[in-house]
Amino acid sequence: MTFSHPIDDRYFEDYIEGDVHNCGSIAVEADEIVEFAKRFDPQDFHTDPEAAKRTPFGGLIASGWHTVGLMMRLYVEHYLTHVASLASPGIDELRWLKPVRPGDTLSVRVTVLKTTPSRSKPDRGALTSFIEVFNQAGETVMTLRTVNMIARRTPG
Repeated sequence: MTFSHPIDDRYFEDYIEGDVHNCGSIAVEADEIVEFAKRFDPQDFHTDPEAAKRTPFGGLIASGWHTVGLMMRLYVEHYLTHVASLASPGIDELRWLKPVRPGDTLSVRVTVLKTTPSRSKPDRGALTSFIEVFNQAGETVMTLRTVNMIARRTPG
């Protein structure tokens, strides 16, 4: 599905409950897995390809937090408005379902779950979205729910 307005002219009203949006794809590189993990998640199955072979994963895997970062890149580039995003109060139900490995290509699909105009601040609303991340085989590797505060084009 495509939005009625481009990302640099997208407001709360442009997110329609039930709409599903594909957000492109991104490659997972071994050196980026190791670099990220050495800095933020220094576990052997993320940082040491040889040691990772002896883990239940049988090889190097990306940190779940790295996977979140890759997802976020596509979410921001293709889904989240560039002119009306007012931050987020958080995420819910983050699940890492399958390991992400070097050479994988991840794609992101976002479903608009709920749009709730703010009663106390009529210039904005809360956008609740369900995000699914898939590998190149179509397997779901991660899911989460997000809430974003989005400015309205015309305050209600």
